[in-house]
Amino acid sequence: MTKHKDQRVGVLVDVQNLYYSARALYNAKVDFSAILKEAVKGRKLIRAICYVIKSDIKDEENFFEALEKIGYEVRSKDLQTFYGGAKKGDWDVGIAMDAMKLASKLDTLVLVSGDGDFKELLEYLDSLGCRTEVIAFGRSASSLLKKEAKSFLDLDKHTSKFLRKIRHSKQKKVKAEARKPASKEPPKLR
Repeated sequence: MTKHKDQRVGVLVDVQNLYYSARALYNAKVDFSAILKEAVKGRKLIRAICYVIKSDIKDEENFFEALEKIGYEVRSKDLQTFYGGAKKGDWDVGIAMDAMKLASKLDTLVLVSGDGDFKELLEYLDSLGCRTEVIAFGRSASSLLKKEAKSFLDLDKHTSKFLRKIRHSKQKKVKAEARKPASKEPPKLR
């Protein structure tokens, strides 16, 4: 099955997988709007869902609201902290369940994740006649997942389109200082 405008598409985004890959590989942020546009590619969008983990980080709610404004449904769950300090937060089962529930309503499911745990999910969706496409960073994506998908978009090959550089507050402060007019007073000696 090739891509055409009448295909019904669902997009499921494993936000943590993309976030940490972009950060580790490029020290950058993902442009989730560009990801959605590429995933749909002129076809009929049925559902677009982002799966996030709440971790009480500054501006987290702003990020979730921005995803909703782009057109994603945001599903969230709290980061679990276990005795001894270990932390866990993933949506693998939730993503798989939603994919299976949606499959009969879709022609194509676009999974935005490089997590190899989804290989069997893609096999199952294929057995139902649902085309599977994967969007992820090739360097950190499972080779088994890449092989199983009918289409794989390697974000490593399109960084200028899908990534935004992270601006650190220290860099902002330095840039702001550089824009200030020079003082006419000589520097004080210590």
